[in-house]
Amino acid sequence: MNDDLQPIDPSELAGIDPTGGLDELLIFGHPGTRRHFLKQVAGTSAAISLGPALMGIGSIEAAETDATSGGNASAAVTHVQLRINGRDHKLEIDPRTTLLDALREHLQLTGSKKGCDHGQCGACTVLVNGRRINSCLSLAVTHEGDEITTIEGLATGDELHPVQAAFLEHDGFQCGYCTPGQICSAVACISEGHARSDAEIREWMSGNLCRCGAYPNIVAAVKEAQSKTPAKAS
Repeated sequence: MNDDLQPIDPSELAGIDPTGGLDELLIFGHPGTRRHFLKQVAGTSAAISLGPALMGIGSIEAAETDATSGGNASAAVTHVQLRINGRDHKLEIDPRTTLLDALREHLQLTGSKKGCDHGQCGACTVLVNGRRINSCLSLAVTHEGDEITTIEGLATGDELHPVQAAFLEHDGFQCGYCTPGQICSAVACISEGHARSDAEIREWMSGNLCRCGAYPNIVAAVKEAQSKTPAKAS
């Protein structure tokens, strides 16, 4: 006969149900059914009590595994040489490092700003081989051999780039956070021949957001600079 259907021992019942409350709450009509229920309750209580402890053990093991794998990951570095603003820089970086983080964290070229970090605001815009890119979306290791120009590399000594001078003249900024990306994007916009009208400037500069709303002044600055920086022949 199944042990669950054996008559329940009164002493055992007293240990599980000392108040006898289940006599009124559980009217099953058979002591075997009652015994089965009590065993289920006891097993569930044990699971609830032991669960957090078991989960804690699992969490510790998982943390140790993550720490081990993390250590291995941090040890895996890549050697890369980047040419930035006319100078070569040799770096040892995690292969997952973005160009933006390489510039800011490894080379202290902090002019390029980290805004959204999702390629949506343009604050991190730099020039790669004359073309504008969002450096937060590009891995540094993919740019070995490229000519990278940041906001720090536009001026010639104490002489500002025409776009920089135009932004100052027309107050093309307020807080200034987006300005390095705006200027780099404007340099490329003019070089691409996309600054012939206000509408064209707004369209081709639309990837660079200014949360201060200095757009009219930015357009004026780009127009001014365009008159002094003719587009390259295509």
